[in-house]
Amino acid sequence: MAFDVVNKRVMVVGGGRSGIAAAELLAERGARVTLADANGLPDEAGRLQQLGVSFAPGAHEAQQFASSDLIVLSPGVPPQQSAIDAARRAGVPVIGEVELASRWLSGRVIAITGTKGKSTTTTLTARMLAEAGFDAPAGGNLGQALSVQVGASQSQTLHVVEVSSFQLETTDTFHPWIAVLLNLSPDHLDRHATFEDYRAAKGRIFANQADSDWAVVNADDRAAVDLARHARARRFDFALQAPIDEGVTVEGPAIVRRQSGAAAPLLPLAAVKLPGRHLLSDVLAAAAVGCLAGVPPAAMQRAVEGFSGLEHALEPAGEVRGVRFINDSKATNIASALKSLESFDDDVVAIMGGRFKGGRFEDLREAVSERVSAIVAIGEAAPLIHTAFDDLVPVHDGLSMSDAVQTAYAAARSGGVVVLAPGCSSFDMFRDYAERGRMFKEAVAQLERAGR
Repeated sequence: MAFDVVNKRVMVVGGGRSGIAAAELLAERGARVTLADANGLPDEAGRLQQLGVSFAPGAHEAQQFASSDLIVLSPGVPPQQSAIDAARRAGVPVIGEVELASRWLSGRVIAITGTKGKSTTTTLTARMLAEAGFDAPAGGNLGQALSVQVGASQSQTLHVVEVSSFQLETTDTFHPWIAVLLNLSPDHLDRHATFEDYRAAKGRIFANQADSDWAVVNADDRAAVDLARHARARRFDFALQAPIDEGVTVEGPAIVRRQSGAAAPLLPLAAVKLPGRHLLSDVLAAAAVGCLAGVPPAAMQRAVEGFSGLEHALEPAGEVRGVRFINDSKATNIASALKSLESFDDDVVAIMGGRFKGGRFEDLREAVSERVSAIVAIGEAAPLIHTAFDDLVPVHDGLSMSDAVQTAYAAARSGGVVVLAPGCSSFDMFRDYAERGRMFKEAVAQLERAGR
């Protein structure tokens, strides 16, 4: 039975990018939409009003929620709230924006999740598909909300969707043709009560797959392999180190597809422009999807050769008197910060901190002792960083991003590198990781202009 919202009272909670897109889509489909946002009216309020959307700014009213026919949550809205719980008890369905949009897609879904590497893999996968002539829009947690893609979705469309744990935990029927699990380690424990809750949310990417679908899994990551073990979909793995029978790996100077005991070359390693071994793993994941979707090796190579990485992901940010600056603001958890540090051999000054999301800074001690000469701690997590590393290396405090960059530069050696590898979210000092990365680059530019 087709999903129908005509004349249904739908409450959309959260006025960010996803909430706005969901409200527009629902209004266009004939729903009576109310947008609830504790932060007030969104900038798009005028346009939404023309579509018939009404607003409920301020504190969420339990009665208004409970009288709805459907509640749609933006990913930034925790689903465990008293007003939302009351609506559930009253029998009101509660779903997320990705779940909503997926019910109206005509094309197939390629969903990509993991603790780190989602945006790089999603972007590169879409580029490979586009090079092969597919209609393959990228979106979800990256770029356009999935609701924006519904209107143009056709049977041949391949929707490449980055999905976070926040988006997956509010899915019900979401059904990827190809589900990619890049890795799994503790993250977002400020939102999820336990690592098991976070793990369960990630595992929902496989929940509605059938044996005709595909699960693409990082065979180097034991936690990811364990999570995917009970998936009904066919397995197609990728790995840099683990042995691969059916999937994508590296042999000699090439990325290859292994199948039935034989290896077929896909593209030369020399085509990869991305720094860091963990980003090479993301290339393998994208190539694995490409194999399943029918992307020719030549198209894969063109996509990889033309891709030098994403902004804020190990992004070169300048050089001042022999000291390189690297912006890895997307390293918002401990696992990502570790991969960031491991991308350099030594002489690293790391800028770390922000709002802590869980995990252990102590898990970085080996990498710090081998590669890092000093740390600059920023934000709310600064005391935790001092506790973890004061006995290993000098730990300085940065009161602002400009101060942190100047302090890091003063501690760096010529020929060394200053890397922004926060290991935390940005919400204590910045609007998001992108603003944090831009502020880092602006501070580096100020140093360059000063000619220091």
